[in-house]
Amino acid sequence: MVDTGQDALDLKKRMQALVDTLNHYNYAYYTLGEALVTDAEYDAFYDELVRLEQETGLVLPDSPTQKVGAPIAGRFPPHRHLAPLYSLDKATTDGELRNWYERVRRAAEELGIDPVRLVLEQKFDGLTVILTYEDGYLTKAATRGDGEVGEMILETVKTIPSVPLSIPEKEGRFEFQGEAIMPRSRLLAYNERYSPPLANTRNGVAGALRNLNPEEVKRRGVDIFFYHVNFADRKTFATHLEMIDFIRSMRFKVHPYLKMFTALSELLQEIERYKHERETLDYDIDGMVIKVDDVRLRERLGTTARHPRWAIAWKYPAHIVTTRLLDVVWNVGRTGVLTPQAVLEPVYVGGVTVRHATLNNIEDIERKGLLYALGRRVKLRRSNDVIPQILGLAEDEKDTPDEACRIVPPSVCPACGSPVEVEKGLIYCPNTLSCKPQLVRRLVHFASREAMDIEGLSEKTAELLLDNGKLTDLASLYALTVEDFLSLPRFAEKKAKNLYEAIQNARTRPLSRFLHALGIHGVGRETARLLAERFGTLEAVQRATREELITVEGIGEIMADAIYTFFRTPHVLETLDRFRKNGVWPHPEKENADSAVNGETIEKPLQGLTFVLTGTLENYTREAMRALIEEKGGTVTDSVSRKTSYVLAGDKAGSKKEKAIKLGISVLEGEEAFFKLLDARASSDRGAPQ
Repeated sequence: MVDTGQDALDLKKRMQALVDTLNHYNYAYYTLGEALVTDAEYDAFYDELVRLEQETGLVLPDSPTQKVGAPIAGRFPPHRHLAPLYSLDKATTDGELRNWYERVRRAAEELGIDPVRLVLEQKFDGLTVILTYEDGYLTKAATRGDGEVGEMILETVKTIPSVPLSIPEKEGRFEFQGEAIMPRSRLLAYNERYSPPLANTRNGVAGALRNLNPEEVKRRGVDIFFYHVNFADRKTFATHLEMIDFIRSMRFKVHPYLKMFTALSELLQEIERYKHERETLDYDIDGMVIKVDDVRLRERLGTTARHPRWAIAWKYPAHIVTTRLLDVVWNVGRTGVLTPQAVLEPVYVGGVTVRHATLNNIEDIERKGLLYALGRRVKLRRSNDVIPQILGLAEDEKDTPDEACRIVPPSVCPACGSPVEVEKGLIYCPNTLSCKPQLVRRLVHFASREAMDIEGLSEKTAELLLDNGKLTDLASLYALTVEDFLSLPRFAEKKAKNLYEAIQNARTRPLSRFLHALGIHGVGRETARLLAERFGTLEAVQRATREELITVEGIGEIMADAIYTFFRTPHVLETLDRFRKNGVWPHPEKENADSAVNGETIEKPLQGLTFVLTGTLENYTREAMRALIEEKGGTVTDSVSRKTSYVLAGDKAGSKKEKAIKLGISVLEGEEAFFKLLDARASSDRGAPQ
C-alpha cells in the first residue's frame, strides 16, 4: 500500500520508466526485428510493472499490459475520420498509366517542377485501418468504412504488438493510415488447425479485427504496415518521403519497399519485374501504388469525389497457369452433397504449391468443357484464394470425347457405400444417420462462429469424438464431460477444460443462429434470419405450415417443403427433445423480443429491400457488406430476380449486373452509391412523423 504522496510520485515515475523501457523493447522487436534483451529480462520488467499497477491501482495510458485482449462487449460503434479517406483509381495497362502520368506532367509544368518524382510502393491486400493519436496517446482505431465513417476497432488493434500505444509527438491530433495484413504462412497454419477454413488472407485479417474476441488477432498473426498521415495538427510535409520518415520516427512499422523514379519507362520496368517477385512474399499484394512525391504538386492536382489525382493503383492480373488433371475425387459435405475435387499435378502459383481445386458439381464440369479432361492439361487461376479455380482445358488441348478421360460421377457414396440420389443437378448421399463425413461436418458447422460459436471444436476433434463413441447426434455434444475429452488422444487437461467450457457457454444462442446451426437443407444464415424474424420462436417455426413458410421472403415451394419435412422427421424431433433436456434452447432475436413485448415493429433504413452482391468491392469483403446490409434491415440473396431491389456492383461485376439491367433493376455502382442510398433512407426514416 502507498503511504505518502512522495511514495506515490516515486512509484509513478518508476512505472513510467518501465512503460517507456518496455515500449522501446517492443518497438525494437516487433517493428525493427531486433531483440535488445532476453525473454527473462523482459519478463522481469513486465512483471514488476504488473505488480506496481496492482499495488497502486494506476495504469498508464500507454502501458504494454493493456495489449492483452479481453472479450469486447457489443458490436462496433461508428467512428468519423478527421479527414476523408479516398480510394485509388486503377490502371491495368501501360496506356492507362501513361494517360495518368501525362495529366501529372502537365500540372508539374504549370508549377515549374521538373523532373516529376514518382514513388512506387506495394499495394497490400488486407484491411485499411486508421489510428488516431491525441497528445501522443492512441485514443481511437477504426476501419476505413465508406471513407468518412468507419467502425471502431480500438481494442482489437491494441493487441497487435507492433502498434505503439503512444508516440513521441506529444502535441495535437494525428491520424495514421495503414494496411492490416495476415501472413500467408499464418493462413496455411490456421486452416490446418481450425474449421471452417479462411478463404484468403484478406478475409482472415478483416474477420480478426472485427471479431469480438481479440485473441483472434494473435491467432492469425495480424500486423500493420503504415504509409500515410491522413490528418495532422500544425504539421505539414513537403514530400511523401518526408512524411514516411516522420511515420518511422513515430515508431510505426513501415515496409522497406519504396522506390523513387523520375522516368515512367523505368517505373514500368520495375512493375513488370515485381510481378514475379511478389510470388515469394509471405503476404498478399494485388498490385502497386504510384504516388506523386511533391506535396505542392499533389495540391495542384487535387482530388475527384472518390480518388486523389496524384496517385493511382496498378492492378496485377490474377495468376493463371496450366497443369495436368490427374484425378477427381468426390467429398461428402454436411448436407450429404457430393462435391468433386480435382487432384492436380503440383504447380506453383500465387506463392503456394497447388495440388487440389474445387469443381463445384457435375454441371460445372460440363459447362467448363472438362467432362473428358482426366489426364489432360487445364487452366488454373488463383487470385489470392487458398482454393484455386479451374477455368477449363488449356488452350492447346482439344475437347474430344475419350471414355478413358471421362469424369464419371459416383453411383454410391464414397464414404458409406449408400446408393446416391440426384436432385436438381446435385448428387447426394441420403444416409444422414450414419454417414461419418456428414456427421463430422454437421458438428463442425454446428460449432462454427456463425452458428453456435464453440471455439476449439475442429474437424479433427469431431472425428475423434465419433470414432471413440462419444457422440451420437448434435445434442449429445452437451452431455460430454471433461473426462470424456481427457480420454481422447492428445487431449491435455487445459485443452479438455477449455473445450468443455466453450460448449457450456454455447447453451443458448439467438434463434437465427440456432436454425442456421441445425443444418437444414437450403437454409443458410439469411434464410435463418428471415425465419427468426417471421416466427419469433423455435416452437413457432416447428408448427409452421408449408403455406406459412412460403410467405417468408426468399422461400419457395421446394425450400418450404424441406423445412416443413425437417421438423417432422422422427430423428430430428428426438434430437431437439435431447437439446431441451440438456438445457440447450435458442432465445428470440433481441430486437424481436423487445418489439414483441411493446407490440411494435422496429423499422430499419433498408427494411424490405433485397440486395444482390456482385464483383469485388473496394473496402468491404462480401461477408462484411452482407453483415452491414442485414444489420440495417435489408436482405441479401445470391440470384437476381424481379424481387431484387438493388444490385450492388463492385469491380469486375459479371452476369448478375447484366441481368439486373435487362430486368430494369437499379444497379448501385460501388460502395459510394450504396452509402448514398443508406444515408438517404436513414434521413427519410428520421424525418418521418413519429
